[in-house]
Amino acid sequence: MSFRRAVGLSFQAALVFVVVALVAGQILGTPVLFGYVETGSMTGTLNPGDGFIAIPAALAGDVETGDVVTFRAQEVGGGGLTTHRVVRETPQGYYTQGDANPFTDQAGGEPVVKDAQVVAVALQVNGRVVRIPHLGTGITSVQNSFEDVQRRLAVMTGSRAFLGTRGLSYLLLALSVMLYGYDVLASRSPVRERERTRDRGDGFDSGRVLLVLAAVIVVTATAAMVVPAGTQSFGVVSAEFESDSPTVIRAGESSTLPYTVGNGGLIPVVAYVEPASNGVSISQERLYVDGRSTARTNVTLSAPPDTGYYRRFVTEHRYLAVLPGSVIDGLHDVHPWLPIVVIDALLGGGLYLIGYVLLRGRRVRLRTRESRHDRSLFDRMFD
Repeated sequence: MSFRRAVGLSFQAALVFVVVALVAGQILGTPVLFGYVETGSMTGTLNPGDGFIAIPAALAGDVETGDVVTFRAQEVGGGGLTTHRVVRETPQGYYTQGDANPFTDQAGGEPVVKDAQVVAVALQVNGRVVRIPHLGTGITSVQNSFEDVQRRLAVMTGSRAFLGTRGLSYLLLALSVMLYGYDVLASRSPVRERERTRDRGDGFDSGRVLLVLAAVIVVTATAAMVVPAGTQSFGVVSAEFESDSPTVIRAGESSTLPYTVGNGGLIPVVAYVEPASNGVSISQERLYVDGRSTARTNVTLSAPPDTGYYRRFVTEHRYLAVLPGSVIDGLHDVHPWLPIVVIDALLGGGLYLIGYVLLRGRRVRLRTRESRHDRSLFDRMFD
């Protein structure tokens, strides 16, 4: 492979990695490795459309004054993910403010930000946020282009199957097939025949194929554990009167409501439902949920003596039950992300090792010019 082609492939791989991370962040509702800002509230540090490296809150450690955090806002911008700087710490939570804003979010009606609301912290070097210019702008442009193509296909075919996330997967699959077809046709030209023979004549390295399969397993397993989990917010009204609503509670008293953990997959999961703020207690924090079933616990919300509106948070972590329960418990006690890392390593590493032992370094061949009708299918694929 020529140096120019290697550089080109590396650039393409890096671009795909960034795009996948950003799209995954939008699907999961939290930044994954990268995030970006859409407004001018952080101008001077992050201009509209600029990207940044997002460290998950579970890995970033304690939030400190001066950190730029992405949190789930209640009021700012109509609610949703917001990236602002922490300007003050209090026992009740954090005060946040955009670097270009004249006042704090809390002065504008946003309640103080709790730790449970913080989903990521922007990476800073020497006190400055690591800025990736125009990253969000480029990603938004690509996303808008795909959405426009999806709408056009939906109108042409009269089918809504091309809309949404599923439609996007169809579109990417079709694009991949087209690019592969182009590569096959281009590789047949006399100019590239010698290069094609050197690069592909001996087939694919089975180790690389196994790495790709292991990566798919890891991504799928991680999504199964991360996507359904997260932090849930309960709005509690501390009132002077009784109410039939479980979240409107007489001042100084409490209310209990059910919390259901569902498992739509075939593999059982171990779920931990834990308080993420004051005024919350859980009757059973650890749940074992069989495949295609549900499990339930009770959440008790307490209202402060003073009347008003308060927020209570519950955090859910879930893990595929592929390890003994005691092992998952021990790993979870060390850090909530540690079981995910170990389970991913077990699944991805196990697949790679088993495949490597079976294939023993053989190369995978997709086609050959010589006739092999007298050889077995296994021999035709591996030599």
